[in-house]
Order: sequence, then C-alpha cells, then structure tokens
Amino acid sequence: MPTRNVNLTDDQDAFVERMVKVGKYQNASEAVRDALRGLQQRWKEDELKLAVLREQIRDGADALDRGDFTEIDDADLDAALDALGSS
Repeated sequence: MPTRNVNLTDDQDAFVERMVKVGKYQNASEAVRDALRGLQQRWKEDELKLAVLREQIRDGADALDRGDFTEIDDADLDAALDALGSS
C-alpha cells in the first residue's frame, strides 16, 4: 500500500486522534482513508448534480428557442414565484 505524508491542522489531528481513541477507527490511516472515501463520494455526487443542471439548462434553452415560455411582468413576478413555491 502506498504511503503518503500529510500535514494536518491541530484541530484535524485532534479529531483523528479522538476518533481512534473512542474506537471508531483502529488507527489514523483508517480514519483518513474513510475521510477520503467521503470526499470521493461527494465529488461523484457533485458531478452528477452538475450533469443534471447542465441538462436542465439545455432543456430550458431549447424551450426558449421554441418559444415555449410564459413572459411575466415585473409587477407579477412575486405572485408567479409564490405560485411556483406552493406547487
């Protein structure tokens, strides 16, 4: 298994030590590996969210190109947004 030296803040080090001391992990390496798995998962989720957002933007731009939209006056904007929020 590859070895890396990592610099932690005092707070991060204390947290890792506390997790090991209370038995959540057998050692600091196990705790850091779990943290990295969490980071990997968050990145995957962010990438999926970004892909969905890009698709929604494309769909919205396509709808605009087709003229498939409703124009709302500034005076009616608050009511329109309230209606969206209640649906």
